[in-house]
Amino acid sequence: MNQQPVSSALLVSQDANALAERFRGVRARTEAICAPLETEDYVVQPIIDVSPPKWHLAHTSWFFENFLLSELQPGYERFHPLYAYLFNSYYILSGKFHPRVDRGNLSRPTVADVYRYREHVTDRVLDLLASADEATIARAAEIITLGLNHEEQHQELLLTDIKYILSSNPLESVFKARDIAPAQPPPPLGWLDFAGGIAEAGYVKHDDGFCFDNELPRHRVLLNDYRIATRLVTNGEYVAFMADGGYERPELWLSDGWATVQSEGWRSPLYWENRDGDWHSFTLAGVRKVDANEPVVHVSHYEADAYARWAGKRLPSEFEWEHAAESLPVAGNLYESGIYHPAPATADGPAQFYGDVWEWTQSAYLPYPGFKPLPGAVGEYNGKFMSSQMVLRGGSCATPAKHVRASYRNFFQPFHRWQFMGLRLAEDA
Repeated sequence: MNQQPVSSALLVSQDANALAERFRGVRARTEAICAPLETEDYVVQPIIDVSPPKWHLAHTSWFFENFLLSELQPGYERFHPLYAYLFNSYYILSGKFHPRVDRGNLSRPTVADVYRYREHVTDRVLDLLASADEATIARAAEIITLGLNHEEQHQELLLTDIKYILSSNPLESVFKARDIAPAQPPPPLGWLDFAGGIAEAGYVKHDDGFCFDNELPRHRVLLNDYRIATRLVTNGEYVAFMADGGYERPELWLSDGWATVQSEGWRSPLYWENRDGDWHSFTLAGVRKVDANEPVVHVSHYEADAYARWAGKRLPSEFEWEHAAESLPVAGNLYESGIYHPAPATADGPAQFYGDVWEWTQSAYLPYPGFKPLPGAVGEYNGKFMSSQMVLRGGSCATPAKHVRASYRNFFQPFHRWQFMGLRLAEDA
């Protein structure tokens, strides 16, 4: 990911005890995600987009050390003088950083060293919250809340990167063993009709008062009458596209998409393999037969767009999606389910808007009218990526529930597909 956006615009509660409790919980969850790994798993980087788990653990600690402890704790000495170089991602204003492509070449610091680093940073942050004055707590609350949202993004990245790492090994190792019962057929694809007109898009106050700056400012958009599907596209529906020559028909593809299909040899979603006439897919629970009733996942924007054209539909705009989803509760198959795998829709009506898969939209990732990045290094994360990327909405089966909302904008380049990415159809009414 471009490790997703990391800039906050609004503050949260400044209660030090509540903040410390949430800080402990988020930090512990990151380490719990890594608990099933063997030491050797922590260092692997099969492609540039995937970071080793060890790097994620250290980078999320560097964030607090760099933006909080070094700024607000008098006399603080960094845990190691070179960690700022090794574990900065690409905050140019924070100094030089180790090349992303070489993260998997770092055998040192060891995994044990990185965990000691995490413990050190966690303890120092808690010490700060226990002893700082009111003004310092107010400033710390902003940075810590931003850092916790940043770490929650990396929790999702950890799961998707671990999946890619394990899939790259012929042993087909299991990350989390579990039984997944065959899915029941989802309801027939239905449509939700929305009248056009002037609507508002962008952040509306959420539970904890936090959002990223790319969700602001709240602004007006013009929508035409539109229809959006009640559920996600399934594996079975996508197989029909494949069987109808979907990957061999250039008329269905954007130009860049067709060029990518040819150069990469794509003929199915990522992780799929045809074994003796049946499609199988690598999951975090190991290799299993593709279930026709589950949402299709690990498809690029190019593939999502081509499928929509084949189906005689289109992808929704990000504003159509937000307009349809903003009145719905944030509930679904999210990180807390512990499945880490898309599940089928089970009821008629609006379904799967949150969780299961990030939903590609037809919208380019651009600034909202009046957008201004925050000052300093934390302002780098969003504004400078507003080019050559497409917006996704809704969260996935690896997204923490408190982390997602109707206005949340994820973004990737259109050829990416290693995240939990899928699609929902739309059309003009």
